[in-house]
Amino acid sequence: MIHSPISVTFFGTHAFACTILQALIDDVRFNVHTVITQPDKPVGRKKVMTPPPVKLLAEANNITVIQAESLKNFDTSILSTSDISVVAQYGKLIPEAVIEAPKYKTLNVHTSLLPTYRGASPIQTALMNGDTQTGVTIMQMNRGLDTGPILSQKSIDILPTECYLDLDARLATLAAPLLLDTIPKYIDGSIVPQKQNDAEATLCGQFSREDGAINWTQDAQSIYNQYRGMTPWPGIWTTIEGKRLKLLDISLAENISPIPAGTIQFIDQNIYIGTTTIPLNIQHIQIEGKTAMDAETFIRGNNSLHDSTLGA
Repeated sequence: MIHSPISVTFFGTHAFACTILQALIDDVRFNVHTVITQPDKPVGRKKVMTPPPVKLLAEANNITVIQAESLKNFDTSILSTSDISVVAQYGKLIPEAVIEAPKYKTLNVHTSLLPTYRGASPIQTALMNGDTQTGVTIMQMNRGLDTGPILSQKSIDILPTECYLDLDARLATLAAPLLLDTIPKYIDGSIVPQKQNDAEATLCGQFSREDGAINWTQDAQSIYNQYRGMTPWPGIWTTIEGKRLKLLDISLAENISPIPAGTIQFIDQNIYIGTTTIPLNIQHIQIEGKTAMDAETFIRGNNSLHDSTLGA
């Protein structure tokens, strides 16, 4: 018999985690007594110290917040009053001692259908690979990288023009009810954890700003998928006359005549860039040292760049 409410320690940082945390807060079966999140970070050109979204949500609900630079020497006695810990896009390594500390240990909300895309960037990687389906997995954590037993999964179709933030939000709304349904069943033993098939595992790592560099010898769909996965961060970019050029909003140009790969052209106040297949239509763009602007504004101030070669 499960006592109510189930006491929870929550690890999370970003918007996805807020959706999961809010669902736990709203459900009377659970009592989130502590939230562990990343430290405030400088944001923007002025480097304004900004708290993670999860911190703001926790404070608004009078939940104790701990912001740890590292969990390497974390005092696990803090977790001794928890029935369970829940991790959702926390963003830092969690030592085995922390995982094992609560009565029923620690569950992770992972944004792929494990064992596919173990690691830090499952949503981005699925989009960049042009996958048409993904999902969420509720799993028991262990000392490995997303290698723990699976408790439950749910799949979702990826929309052809969907970018990271949109899919991230949809997966959060998919994961929240799945988690709320899974935790009680896991605690009462009605869910039997299923070992992952390591032979089918794929890995995905963290991205850097350099990963956003566009290779113009690729086809349009591959570059568009790179944009879908890497927007808003690290963003996709190329160079023009020695300056970095960020492509902020793009689409496939189905009805435009071919343009040489890596060549930028201005046609009827629209920006097009050639690939090895069809061109790309660039709706919003930002050249190094300037603010972001729409296509018409960019063309008005940079008409001399027409027919320039990018990435050289």
